[in-house]
Amino acid sequence: MGTFTVEIGIGHPAGGDLAPLSAMVDTGSIHSMVPESLLSRLGLAAHERLSYSLADGREVEYGYGIARFAIDGREFPCPVIFGPEEEALLGATTLEIFNLAVDPIGQQLLPAQYRARPV
Repeated sequence: MGTFTVEIGIGHPAGGDLAPLSAMVDTGSIHSMVPESLLSRLGLAAHERLSYSLADGREVEYGYGIARFAIDGREFPCPVIFGPEEEALLGATTLEIFNLAVDPIGQQLLPAQYRARPV
């Protein structure tokens, strides 16, 4: 699947201003990742540190917490990884919380289509 970036906003879960950010859509990443320096400027602190496996097989440890994400005018609190300066990823849990699907050909996020089976 190709990669593409989207414009999002990041803020403190309690409210306040949102910081704009370009994030690469990465459905292979469980949680979204935002530079730790930006999260710190927004007054966010990690709740704990967790181990993550990278695509190249390395194990790394990052801070983990909750941030307010904004995508296309909608806002929800979502899990966030406190990442390195150059990393901004929009991961699978954030996409699920926003009910978004990935269109890799059109390089866009679309409303997810859910189907329910009658009981």
